[in-house]
Amino acid sequence: MTLNGPSIADKRREFRKLHESGCFVIPNPWDVGSALYLQSLGFKALATTSSGFAWSVGRPDGGISRDQALEHLQEVVAATNLPVNADFERGFAADTAGVAENVRLAVQTGVAGLSIEDSTGNADRPLFPLGKATERISAARQAIDKSGGDTLLVARAECFLVQRPDLLEAIARLKAYANAGADCLYAPGIRTREQITALVSAVAPKPLNLLVGWASELTLREIAALGVRRVSVGGALARSAWGGFMRAARLLAERGEFAAFADAAPGDDLDGLFAAKP
Repeated sequence: MTLNGPSIADKRREFRKLHESGCFVIPNPWDVGSALYLQSLGFKALATTSSGFAWSVGRPDGGISRDQALEHLQEVVAATNLPVNADFERGFAADTAGVAENVRLAVQTGVAGLSIEDSTGNADRPLFPLGKATERISAARQAIDKSGGDTLLVARAECFLVQRPDLLEAIARLKAYANAGADCLYAPGIRTREQITALVSAVAPKPLNLLVGWASELTLREIAALGVRRVSVGGALARSAWGGFMRAARLLAERGEFAAFADAAPGDDLDGLFAAKP
């Protein structure tokens, strides 16, 4: 836990309460600094981003090792007073025993929740068969229960992200994962009101996580009205930061101009933010 801050048990207890009613935003920092800034804005919880973290260490999304991911989770959890949900990709294993062991290690970092994907990383067979995918969620559930049971399990149906935008398949998968012990369900890539409403209804009474990583016409108020319980942004904040950096760097490299620095954050503000860190 952080110095004079809430315990891991406190964070996990508060995280579960957030999922019981209403709708909250769970933004995605990619390092300790971005986590502390988001905490300063009053968000109630944070979620790591596999893509954002990978880019920060010069790797593509999916290009970090299990041990790198675990170290990153430990750093972020220790740095903030907020509950942290881990983007734990596909559990860094294909077999159920590997998923269970890696989830056990992730729980030890102090995360309040973690998500497991059903994508394989293989373009020819992008999703695990439903039976195997469900067994992987069940293995994650059992690993959490053996570790105390208070870490929230999020199951992800990756259909829309692997060019299989079949709403009925996503619904079938999320229902199976809910029955296998997932506490929260997530199908990244859905965008329309009709899709969102269908998924909320399908997984009820369990909460649905919605990804909004683009300039959506939907507001948080409208998303809440559709029954979504939590909203994450994936790598969008990291991409936004990279966008500003890349524009400024290109202007400097290609034209020798410094105008983009007009939008830079004041150094005094950043020093003040991080000086307050215990």
